[in-house]
Amino acid sequence: MAKILIPTALRAFTDGRSEAEAAGKTAGEVIAAFAAAYPDIARHLYDEEGKLRAYVNVFVGDENIRNFGGLDAPVKEGETVTLVPAIAGGGRGIR
Repeated sequence: MAKILIPTALRAFTDGRSEAEAAGKTAGEVIAAFAAAYPDIARHLYDEEGKLRAYVNVFVGDENIRNFGGLDAPVKEGETVTLVPAIAGGGRGIR
């Protein structure tokens, strides 16, 4: 099992949990198992075609999976997977 760190922005879809566990040998398998356990989060992670949304960054340990295999990046037993959705914002009048 891998430990998944859940950012505050997504905790509303995981019963407020900041961590979860999911099984899988690749980042894609771990994320899919996590989404199966928390179905409400799936639409925030995957687009209509079932692909990981472009604004969702996934790290295995300290490495962004985009730099080493994407969803096929290996995940070892007990490793930490961190979900980091890009957050945009700002306010009126701020330049």
